[in-house]
Amino acid sequence: MFGFHLVALVAIVSMLLYLYMSIRVGQARAKHGIKAPATTGHEEFERAFRVHQNTLEWIVIYLPSLFLFASFVHDYIAAALGVVWVVGRYVYMEGYIEAAEKRSAGFGIQALATLILMLGAAVGIIWNMLGIGPIF
Repeated sequence: MFGFHLVALVAIVSMLLYLYMSIRVGQARAKHGIKAPATTGHEEFERAFRVHQNTLEWIVIYLPSLFLFASFVHDYIAAALGVVWVVGRYVYMEGYIEAAEKRSAGFGIQALATLILMLGAAVGIIWNMLGIGPIF
C-alpha cells in the first residue's frame, strides 16, 4: 500500500507544479500590464500562458493514466513515471518561457511518460480482465 501513497504524492507534486505555472502566468500578466480577460499582448506572457494551458491539456490525460497504471500494473513504476512527467513538464516550462523553440525536449519527456502510463494501464486492464495474473 505504500506505493499508492507515493503515487498520490507524485500527483500532488504534479498539481503543485501546475499551480506554480498559474502563478507565473499571473506574474507575467502583472509585469506586462495585461488586463484580464486578455490572453495576448506580450510574448513573455503569451508563452507563460501557453505553458499553463498546454499543461492543462495534458494533465487530464496524465493523472487518470497515472492512477490506472498504479492500480493495474505497478504502483512504484507509476510513481517513477509520474516523477518523469513532472521533470519533463518543468523542463518544458523553463524552455518554453525562455523561447518557444526550446520546449521540445521537455514536451517529449512528458509525452513519453504519459504514453507509457496510458498504454501500460490499458494492457494491465486487459491482462486483468483475462485473469492471467499480475504483470509484475
